[in-house]
Amino acid sequence: MRDIIFIADFFVEQLLGGGELNNDELIDLLIHRGHKVLKINSHLVDRKFISEHKDSNFIIANFINLKAECRKDLYDKKYVIYEHDHKYLTTRNPGVFKDYIAPQEAIVNYDFYKKANAIFCQSSFHLDIIKKNLTLNNLINLGGNLWSLKALDIIAQLAVRPKANKCSILSSNIEHKNTRGAITYCEHKDLQYELVANKNYNDFLTQLGSNEKFVFLPKTPETLSRVIVEARMMGMSVITNDNVGATKEEWFEMKGKDLIDIVIGMRESIPLKIIEVFK
Repeated sequence: MRDIIFIADFFVEQLLGGGELNNDELIDLLIHRGHKVLKINSHLVDRKFISEHKDSNFIIANFINLKAECRKDLYDKKYVIYEHDHKYLTTRNPGVFKDYIAPQEAIVNYDFYKKANAIFCQSSFHLDIIKKNLTLNNLINLGGNLWSLKALDIIAQLAVRPKANKCSILSSNIEHKNTRGAITYCEHKDLQYELVANKNYNDFLTQLGSNEKFVFLPKTPETLSRVIVEARMMGMSVITNDNVGATKEEWFEMKGKDLIDIVIGMRESIPLKIIEVFK
């Protein structure tokens, strides 16, 4: 098969975010399957680079820093968009619009999405919102995310540890993560809670999974929400709202080892869906 060019604004060694962790695992899985993958930051891509790799397959993740002329040069190439949020909107947030449907003047990058061989979405919830706004037929639901086997092993160990009768709350300065709303909920319900925040991923998981419940009430749509899936894999009950994509997937009713096994299966199914489009 053709070489794969993976374009993203940032990679995990530059920014430790959920999307970057997911992308990094996808790249590793594709390489493990025998594919040659070249990754490049979007701001480093120019028209010459695209011309030199015109016979490659392109995976476009976050592309805010990809020049407009480069996006157009990809129209006649074989490319897919691995969508992590809603970059077809000026706001990148459909939550500010009624029923998540944006007015026409808020739609951007329409042709870039339309001409893609496929747009891969994180959940059926994510896919439905995009379809409402773009009415395209090249949308594919991946129905999950990717975790490393090392991370899943840590999660499995934490899942069987005793838990305190408390609620974990994600401590975040990001307004739409709504830490204050989760605190207010716990105080109103007279529930003990603990704020969870740690730059070290393993320590974060340990803190998150030390309690019986996870309270997460985001103000805007979460395409999936890795942290909620992590909580469920660690056997926690979840208190949330209708803004979380993971809750709409069939597997969400599972938790602990049963869900970990499903997520391990995603390491096979997600790369396969992407490769099938390129075939």
